[in-house]
Amino acid sequence: MKFRYATAAALCAVLIGGAQAQDVKLSISTGGTGGVWYPMGGAMANVLSKHMKSASATAEVTGGSVDNVKLLATNKTELAFSMVDTAWEGANALGKFKDKVPMRTIAVVHPLVMHVVTVEGRGIDKIADLKGKRVSTGSPGSGTEVMALRILEAYGINAEKDLQRQRLSVAEAANAVKDRKLDAFMHAAGVPLPAVTDLAATPGTKLKLIDHADSIEPMKTKYGPIYAAMAIAPKSYPGQERENKAASVWGVLYVHEKMPEALAYEIVRTLFEKQPEIVLGHREAANMTLANQQIGASPIAWHPGALKYFKEKGVTPR
Repeated sequence: MKFRYATAAALCAVLIGGAQAQDVKLSISTGGTGGVWYPMGGAMANVLSKHMKSASATAEVTGGSVDNVKLLATNKTELAFSMVDTAWEGANALGKFKDKVPMRTIAVVHPLVMHVVTVEGRGIDKIADLKGKRVSTGSPGSGTEVMALRILEAYGINAEKDLQRQRLSVAEAANAVKDRKLDAFMHAAGVPLPAVTDLAATPGTKLKLIDHADSIEPMKTKYGPIYAAMAIAPKSYPGQERENKAASVWGVLYVHEKMPEALAYEIVRTLFEKQPEIVLGHREAANMTLANQQIGASPIAWHPGALKYFKEKGVTPR
């Protein structure tokens, strides 16, 4: 794999912080502009550009997890956000992946909670009510789409036959609900999800989040112990009065297995030591803690550079 630094000397300059020119270019593949990973990835890019003296990092808008893992496989990105279920499929040539992706974990970032979103007046109070409705299951190339289809399957709903299915980004879906062109949408992300906050704050709109925690056990039986229950607390969004019982999965940051150990180490060190600055980009980054590296399981092997940093901190990642 070719990383975007000019010379080996330039990489050394990054590690000692001595170079003035920005020789290392790092692309961070995130998600849509209405989601969590784009602002979080932007904050990470700022931190890496600021504190790795010879590095220049950029957050890229993408379709989400599937696209990100494919970009990693084809050497078109250096760092990629992904939900662990999608990453597992990529690493094992399952689902949408024809070949195994040689990827490694560098950080467990935060839990992503599936949002099943509608508003008052659309006749939707439970998952079964989605049948026959106009529903977005996430954009093509997103981890949301993978998880959404599995949740619907757990309730006996065939997305192709039982829904008027659309495949929109979260920002497009929220706007379509506002415009009464869509009845509901599904999106997995950290809380708060900007597009949902915007929808909930729209005058004359009453947000409804649909419970779906009953899907977890069927999904675990079929797809393994990847998913867990999580609640979206009341008041997480404007006008949200009750707890929403939802399914969740961890979001993880991955790199190619051939990334140099020294570079991976420096990226991980910088991200964790400057984590408070990343939280300013999105509060879900507060979950990217040393403790959560031991709790938030990643099914993909860890990169040696990340393991070196965590060993220095007395942490054994899971």
